[in-house]
Amino acid sequence: MYENRWFRVNLADVKLPDGRHLDHFLIRLRPVAVATAVNSANEVLMLWRHRFITDSWGWELAAGVVEDGEDIETAAAREMEEETGWRPGPLRHLLTVEPSNGLTDARHHLYWAEDATYIGHPEDDFESSRREWVPLKLVPDMIARGEIPAANMTAGLLMLHHLRLG
Repeated sequence: MYENRWFRVNLADVKLPDGRHLDHFLIRLRPVAVATAVNSANEVLMLWRHRFITDSWGWELAAGVVEDGEDIETAAAREMEEETGWRPGPLRHLLTVEPSNGLTDARHHLYWAEDATYIGHPEDDFESSRREWVPLKLVPDMIARGEIPAANMTAGLLMLHHLRLG
């Protein structure tokens, strides 16, 4: 029904188990790559940013779409560097989530590194108002207060909290 470089909207004829049919809109999206680092003090690199769609502020991890022909892990490292100014060490796959699988086929692939090197002011500094190393132990309470509203970020940060702090 509609297509651009970022997404495609389709209308599907869905046959239900009882034989009935219904029209269902679906949005086809590019994969999303997400990356962060956790330092030796168990602090996680996060961005404070505004999302105009929900008109809300929240903590997130560096993320973006995977470009045509780009490896997902490479895209995750690129996004972290562009958005934070930190280059991750070797990335480890954390998890893959489908944040809205009743409407989209989006898959968000989350990675993390145990170290990162500061290379300078972020190229895409417009994407967030600040970047900070946040103690991982604070993450569950931040989620409970609504400071980390995005489901993909919440899932990844809770997994990191579990891996690093038990």
